[in-house]
Amino acid sequence: MKNRLRELRAERGWSQTDLAERLKVSRQTINAIENERYDPSLPLAFEIARVFGAAIEAIFLVE
Repeated sequence: MKNRLRELRAERGWSQTDLAERLKVSRQTINAIENERYDPSLPLAFEIARVFGAAIEAIFLVE
């Protein structure tokens, strides 16, 4: 699934590790989501949206 995670993270000046710590997941999880090798669970997608203050649809793009 396409996503804007890398873009949103970069806008805030956060590293993958910074975001991972905020979400309580591994840096490898963030890397896998950004590179579209892993789709987050629904609870994780909601938490990502909460951290960025955005709707899930603004972060994860349906193709």
